[in-house]
Amino acid sequence: MNMLRIPKRMTTALVNSLTAGVVPRIGLEHIAVGRRPEVEAILKDMDNIAEGGAAFKLITGKFGSGKSFLLQIIRNYAMDRDFVVADGDLSPERRLVGTKGQGLATYRELMSHMSTKTRPDGGALEMILQKWIFGLQQAVMQTHGYAPDHPGLGEEVEQRIYAVTSEMRGLVHGFDFAKVLASYWNGHKLDNDELKQASLRWLRGEFPTRTEARKELGVGVIIDDDNWYDYMKLWAEFTAAIGYSGLLLFIDEGVNLYKITNSISRQSNYEKLLTMFNDTMQGKAESLGIFIGGTPQFVEDGRRGLFSYEALRSRLVAGRYGSSGMNNYTGPIISLDMLSHEEILVLLQKLRDIHALHYGYEAQLTQEQLVHFMEEAVGRLGADELLTPREVVRDFMDLLHTLRQHPEATFGQLVGERTAKPAEAGQTELDGFLAEFEL
Repeated sequence: MNMLRIPKRMTTALVNSLTAGVVPRIGLEHIAVGRRPEVEAILKDMDNIAEGGAAFKLITGKFGSGKSFLLQIIRNYAMDRDFVVADGDLSPERRLVGTKGQGLATYRELMSHMSTKTRPDGGALEMILQKWIFGLQQAVMQTHGYAPDHPGLGEEVEQRIYAVTSEMRGLVHGFDFAKVLASYWNGHKLDNDELKQASLRWLRGEFPTRTEARKELGVGVIIDDDNWYDYMKLWAEFTAAIGYSGLLLFIDEGVNLYKITNSISRQSNYEKLLTMFNDTMQGKAESLGIFIGGTPQFVEDGRRGLFSYEALRSRLVAGRYGSSGMNNYTGPIISLDMLSHEEILVLLQKLRDIHALHYGYEAQLTQEQLVHFMEEAVGRLGADELLTPREVVRDFMDLLHTLRQHPEATFGQLVGERTAKPAEAGQTELDGFLAEFEL
């Protein structure tokens, strides 16, 4: 009998996402296999960030190898550890730098996906500010014994707000950032919704002109293509100052920078990446983690990849002892190997059980049938190198759906009968393909 205990909401997300070949937002812990050393290395980075440090990691792997999955798992771990997280994919319209607002578009994407433990699906910006102000009010009321309507409450809260924001004023753009936060507080205090909304629009990077920002908020700058990353550093310091562990940015599809055809534009994006790398490594950024996902080509191609930019190549390339086939997870690049056949088999077992739980039937496929399915997948795709988790998972979910919807169909009809040679004395049928696999 299936002993899994997973809420229906979670099994729905898992089944729907995996059938479509995309990474689920929730429930990942139920299908996670392998990747322990990679996750442990990143959790160590998180410890450093929580203590005011910073980290930068490039997570590379072939299409379908599990980069996005790993980023999503880390994102979920981070929220559990009380980090503010923001994630976004790069695209032709979203880059690190651009002449047509592509850098600002990335900032807006990250801000719209800003999430916390209590608001895991994005849009957490206003909630973070409200929680901050509410926390300050509670602290003042406890310290001074004020009632909620005490005339001195607002003044004391304001002093504490300025104490946090004054620390930021020494940072690049810190003065204006602090001024807008104070405007948000004033809007809250005066019950002026327009002022609050204008402050939020500015913080989200939605003001089109400086003139408009000056008129509505009294600040002479706006967040734009050139300065958006400076504001991310401010957000990191602010989130840490108000009680969170820090800010983590998850930027996927880095290959879109590699695809930029204009070499000057591509170089300026790599230059911005170098700035991010240097800031996190040299202590110019605090409480900030940057995790970027991309293909090996995006990093290693000497003509158009990151390695074509000498300043990056010299920082990212593995040392003499790190390039001898042994993974070193402490460096700036985490290179994902393909999951082993054994790990994929464990994944198939989990998927079989989750599918059965979701649709309320008794799982039928045997261990031997799962192995046979794997053999067929390897045989069909040819080289083991091509056997990506995404390919296998989509095919397997398709098989499970078909078997469920067509009870008259059999596994043998769909996948083909096993054509193994008769087992020799002392040899099990599973030998050879998974000789050392143990359940």
